[in-house]
Amino acid sequence: AELVLAADSFVVAPRHRRAAPSDRSIIAGYHWFADWGRDTMIALEGLTLLTGRQDEATRILSGFAAHMRDGLIPNMFPDGAEDALYNTADASLWFFHAVDRVVAATGDLDFLRGLMPVLNAMLAAHQAGTRHGIAMDPADGLLRQGADGLQLTWMDAKAGDWVVTPRRGKAVEINALWHNAVAAKAGWQARLGADNAATLALAAAIRHSFNRRFWSEGLGYLLDVVDGPDGDEAHLRPNQLFAIALPHPVLDRRHWPAVTEAARRHLLTPRGLRSLAPRDPAYRPRFLGDRHSRDFAYHRGTVWAWLIGPFVEAWLKTHPDDTATAIALLSAFAPHLDQFGIGTIAEVFDAEPPHLPRGCVSQAWSVAEWLRAWALCHRLKY
Repeated sequence: AELVLAADSFVVAPRHRRAAPSDRSIIAGYHWFADWGRDTMIALEGLTLLTGRQDEATRILSGFAAHMRDGLIPNMFPDGAEDALYNTADASLWFFHAVDRVVAATGDLDFLRGLMPVLNAMLAAHQAGTRHGIAMDPADGLLRQGADGLQLTWMDAKAGDWVVTPRRGKAVEINALWHNAVAAKAGWQARLGADNAATLALAAAIRHSFNRRFWSEGLGYLLDVVDGPDGDEAHLRPNQLFAIALPHPVLDRRHWPAVTEAARRHLLTPRGLRSLAPRDPAYRPRFLGDRHSRDFAYHRGTVWAWLIGPFVEAWLKTHPDDTATAIALLSAFAPHLDQFGIGTIAEVFDAEPPHLPRGCVSQAWSVAEWLRAWALCHRLKY
């Protein structure tokens, strides 16, 4: 109940100059974040659909769709700025996911039909290539990204000109989202009576390439990046969970137990998931110090509460009869509601006990993904 009330604080009227009075957006976190495209799309389901705010969900999506440029939705709207920033490789793919969740919740095919020109243009731009090196590799159908000086995935820490975790190449969650977007479009085409044969073929090609390139038999989990400037990256990170957790999972089912077990053993904490396994030489146990030190630790061990959502979903898909474990993980957050931002969930936590809260005192996707995971455990419907 506290977190449902907390959810209300994030849904706002946007402040950028071209916003219409009826537009809505989501503040990423308090006290210093604006409305970010990626955070908005991830948090939308938990903050709006699960709390009976479907109308606001469609207004959020329509508002972002109006700002699509070159196949990308904005990464963020700086306060009072005329133009948005588009330095993201995944916000547009999360937009597809958010549309999919809204259509599943509302069955509103008129809303979907109205968005299809934008969705078609977005997918076409990713296939042909757009800003920041974001493009489908025609050789294998996978999506690559990367540009000098830019942080394009959700692991986006940057200090001055230093990109802390560039992850250039073909990142695992980007390609899980890419497959999810293409598969979602195929389903929409079927519902709208359109030919989806080419879209289904592309989804199948992406799935085949993903399993061939990302699965490591020797490691027993997925590579984090393939075809990067320095080759493949084998860091054990939570990003691979999206290959299971998304509505259209790209990973072969036979690998689900190994991936979820690797995450449970090395990444799971009582406050979410570590962003890097402790055995990695780059691991940092505390989110402390000056700006440089904090940025270095941001995605090199620091625990992110929002990742409990994809973990719980991956766990329930892999262990459908074991909801008790998932409920226990979510219930462990209860003491935190009286610890930092009262009645809400922080942005990040230290990677080692006692997992002290850090960053924003109240984070949209932390609250949203907890609510979504709780609904999954209890099979709650919109």
